[in-house]
Amino acid sequence: MASVPSLAATVHQRVANALSAALPEAAGADPLLRRSDRADFQANGMLALAKRVKGNPRELAGQVVERLPQDDQDDEVIAGIEVSGPGFLNISVTDEAIVRTLAARYADERLGVPRAERPGTTVIDYSQPNVAKEMHVGHLRSTVIGDAITRILEHQGEHVIRRHHIGDWGTQFGMLTQYLIEHPHELDHASDTEGGTEGGEAAIARLNRLYRVSRSRFESDEEFKTRARDRVVKLQSGDEETLALWHKIVDESKIYFQATYDQLDVEIRDADVVGESAYNDALQDVVKDLESSGVAVRSDGALCVFFDDVKGPDGTPTPLIVQKSNGGFGYAATDLAAIRDRVGKLSADTLLYVVDARQSLHFRMVFETARRAGWLPQGTQARQLAFGTVLGKDGRPFKSREGESARLVDLLDAAVERAAVVVREKAQDLSEDEIAALAAQVGIGAVKYADLSTSMSRDYVFDLDRMVSLTGDTSVYLQYAYARIQSILRRAAAGDVRPLAHPHLPLAGAERALGLHLDEFAATVAAVAESYEPHKLAAYLYGLASHLTTFYEHCPVVKEGVEPATSENRLFLCDLTARTLHQGMALLGIRTPSRL
Repeated sequence: MASVPSLAATVHQRVANALSAALPEAAGADPLLRRSDRADFQANGMLALAKRVKGNPRELAGQVVERLPQDDQDDEVIAGIEVSGPGFLNISVTDEAIVRTLAARYADERLGVPRAERPGTTVIDYSQPNVAKEMHVGHLRSTVIGDAITRILEHQGEHVIRRHHIGDWGTQFGMLTQYLIEHPHELDHASDTEGGTEGGEAAIARLNRLYRVSRSRFESDEEFKTRARDRVVKLQSGDEETLALWHKIVDESKIYFQATYDQLDVEIRDADVVGESAYNDALQDVVKDLESSGVAVRSDGALCVFFDDVKGPDGTPTPLIVQKSNGGFGYAATDLAAIRDRVGKLSADTLLYVVDARQSLHFRMVFETARRAGWLPQGTQARQLAFGTVLGKDGRPFKSREGESARLVDLLDAAVERAAVVVREKAQDLSEDEIAALAAQVGIGAVKYADLSTSMSRDYVFDLDRMVSLTGDTSVYLQYAYARIQSILRRAAAGDVRPLAHPHLPLAGAERALGLHLDEFAATVAAVAESYEPHKLAAYLYGLASHLTTFYEHCPVVKEGVEPATSENRLFLCDLTARTLHQGMALLGIRTPSRL
């Protein structure tokens, strides 16, 4: 179906045309149309334009009004327009225009959301857990934000390539594999009764214990430390025995990762998991090219890239270390190799990194190094989407009772348990299985929404009581709004009443407010896709649910005494609202149950 223009876009174009007619030298100028409390829309562009041509903004606004078509019987859109203040245009639209525009959106399965005119290829790097370690609260934001942005970009038609840059290489794997070689009995573990393989949580608990034991041994036993470091060399050189153990560790970790992602309701495909090890063979080329081009220089034996504006507390330069003095490689080398691969082989024109804000300096230096080396050509964007910290109620980074980073699986379990209490109270006619299924959707949705409704650069407090509340800016409030509409639609269908737009019916104030907010959906999604700010979509959806609440209070839908056409029109507004909530929440990765 062809793109469905919003009412705002239609009014914007008409004002722009009238402005060009009144002031030909302003052709193509933005009239700066905005939603307004004083009218349906307000255009503020006349002030800046009049200043530019040394004219009177109020007079210019009057000339625009004269050239704006009003009350065109064939295409009635603008109901009234007036000049206010120093030259603002306050514009009201007709009820008919609102309903006709929404009816066109209703007929479109995308609800009028256009696809990108020139889609490109975006590689997005998010959710970077470490092999042999449990995922903790710090992995929550990267996973949830990255998943939402991926969904939104794909909905716009962008070719999105996911990359989960897991920590699966380095010294710790020398420790682990050496310890397992010296303690082969640790490889024995119980099989489950069904598949003969260890479950995700059991596997990671065992690996986590092995990591701690081998780490302790590494730090206390110099001879073991030497053997472990020698084992790293064997791993990097492809020793079969070492590689076999390493593969086993990685595979068991992936089982755990997948179980956690399934609980979080996030799709992670095995092909998208491309860890640090994948770039190992390219590191020597990275070093050779940087050194031969002069982008990096040797300093005390290490290969470094220096920056004029990056200095330590004592004023000395703080370089990006690509290769250590002992010949080892750090994160910088791997990240640079990944950029070369993503631009050169995957043909990415946009690279996104959903990574903790505390790594901002690292990525700034990595991106600048890649630019200097020519690996980020002109027109290719590399951007870190930096996110803040998850805090406890005490305002400090969220920790477990033992003072360690809270395990992600424990937080998700707690959210589902808390949601089950809410679901059981609201829907007492459901079976325990139905309650459990709904609790998972509500609890996981609550965790995601709390994260996504906060600007990613800000910290936020992990407060389950607030997250699963039926009131306020929560996913439960939005899910309940959706479920409530489904209940009304079921009741209406039982009475043989169907949603149907009636453009010639006058609208009540609450209907107009709801309709005008629905009109903003496509523009909101497009803006979020451009700025990578999912919290703005969450804010839009909360505003939609709030308008719906006011609509319910003032506009009975299926009730004795309400005219059939009015019921159909209001049911049409309800159904379009439900579809908008469903599509918007799906873009955030949140389910919308039909009963709650």
